[in-house]
Amino acid sequence: MALRLPNNRFPFKVQTHSSDEGIGAVLLQIYPEGDRPIAYLSKKFTQAQRKWSPMEQECYAFICALDKWHNYLSGIKFTWETDHKALTQLNKKAQINKRCERWRLKILEYDYKVKYIPGLTNYMPGYLSRSPVDDAEEDPDEISFFTSKSTQTDPDFINYHLPIVTAVQTRAMKLRNEVINDTEDSTKLISDSLNTSIKENRIIPFSMEQLGQAQQNDNYAKNILNNIKNYKNYTVKDNILMRRSNPPVPYVPQGGLRRTILHTYHDTAANGAHFGRNKTLHKIKQRYFWPSMYKDINNYIKSCILCVQFNPRRQKPPGTLKPIKPPDGVWQLVSMDFHGPINPTSQRGNKYIISFTDVLSKFVVTKAVRDNTAQTVVRFLKEDIIAKFGTPRCILTDNGTHFTSTVTNELFKQIGTTHLYSTPYHPQTNGQIERYNSTMDAKIAALSNLHKTNWNDQLPFVTFNYNTSIHSSTKHIPFEMMYGRSPVLPFDHQDINVTL
Repeated sequence: MALRLPNNRFPFKVQTHSSDEGIGAVLLQIYPEGDRPIAYLSKKFTQAQRKWSPMEQECYAFICALDKWHNYLSGIKFTWETDHKALTQLNKKAQINKRCERWRLKILEYDYKVKYIPGLTNYMPGYLSRSPVDDAEEDPDEISFFTSKSTQTDPDFINYHLPIVTAVQTRAMKLRNEVINDTEDSTKLISDSLNTSIKENRIIPFSMEQLGQAQQNDNYAKNILNNIKNYKNYTVKDNILMRRSNPPVPYVPQGGLRRTILHTYHDTAANGAHFGRNKTLHKIKQRYFWPSMYKDINNYIKSCILCVQFNPRRQKPPGTLKPIKPPDGVWQLVSMDFHGPINPTSQRGNKYIISFTDVLSKFVVTKAVRDNTAQTVVRFLKEDIIAKFGTPRCILTDNGTHFTSTVTNELFKQIGTTHLYSTPYHPQTNGQIERYNSTMDAKIAALSNLHKTNWNDQLPFVTFNYNTSIHSSTKHIPFEMMYGRSPVLPFDHQDINVTL
């Protein structure tokens, strides 16, 4: 069939298939007269990929199609047709298979529905997979995932294998090798988040006395201190050079202190949780200053392999948004949802996360729970919401039976809360909490252990960092809007050593 140019007036569809030889995929558009192909994909398997299970091979075909046609499929609704029935559940629940689960997290950014079709009707990608054209290549995410696994366990294993693995030029490893060219000095400030789980339990020494001593050894700082009257943007407080701001923040000289700050406010669970550039920059700017901090933070986060591996890409074309009208105050309108079941079950036996988001402030409350029953909803509302934050005016949920049950609605009547429902088959109505769930998945995956069984231990840290970071839509910090004061982070007390 002849290829057509893409036409945004018609919906897109992706068909995929795998065989013993390779994968095939077709990008089509649904015209009134029938489906019309836009592009083809055909690729051979490596020897390792030939040993994958059929489900992994079929899922890999979809991943390759998304990578190749990202510009067409990002930010729109489309259909994925496959003749592998098990994949129809991929976007509905976590996967036991670690490779498929990693891919499931990767495709969360796409708005698609999966449709099963018989193998006989899936003839185009079937032919392309049995006669693959493009040469085989290793999956870059597969290589970086191997690196991540090997470096989260034994330090001796790290020292022996890491030089070998870093020689493999994947996309993530190329970023890791980037060097920040400071305006004052060529200082290597690259993310070492692969070793974070080992360093996390160590004491991070950082005191104002050490900062002052570092300033005394820094030529840039000494020049300002000796001519402080000529520098209106700086002041001296307790023998520490401070940048004039509200409030004043200390100048951080070149060297290890900058790397410690970047590691603390990006890699650690307590203060960073692997959030993005803007949130990390805002946290550091409130506490420290150095001239090239924007560039340093940007390159540091680009070099973080865990962020590259787990964070979903979000890129939507321009369009008309129809957001919910902002309420008059906090706790006037909130969203509630279950996330799960999550595989693997945590070490504490939890399989779900229940989330509660204030629509105005974006403040989030989460809890790991064993089930998604109505009794769990009622207990969560009583113990974790009403007893700690007060009674919300309106609660928006989906139409799940745990939210529509008699016991749940009886509680709403007793406390005088209005219960609103999102549109059936359209969870985007409750989009704020859906977006948080996507963010939460990526951050928990980056912080958890090798087998992901301690995910509920990381959940409070991810939630805390989300609430204490500036929000892109409100330009405010949810914690401040909720409590009326600035949050104090664990490493803000620099006169003592803090262990987390």
